[in-house]
Amino acid sequence: MIDFGPLWKTMAERHVTQYQLLKNGIDNKTLDALKKNKNITLLTMEKLCDIIGCTPNDIVEFKK
Repeated sequence: MIDFGPLWKTMAERHVTQYQLLKNGIDNKTLDALKKNKNITLLTMEKLCDIIGCTPNDIVEFKK
């Protein structure tokens, strides 16, 4: 199972808000998917990493 819990922790540590994600091209539908641990594209993950300044390991965790 995909868990985006680390995303919210990383955003808090780096003082990045959801509003900043919206301003930088992450739409409401994607934010909703992230909150519900649903699938996102690798392109979206790359965009998130660019905005936040992190790696994919900082925003997603895979659980069994």
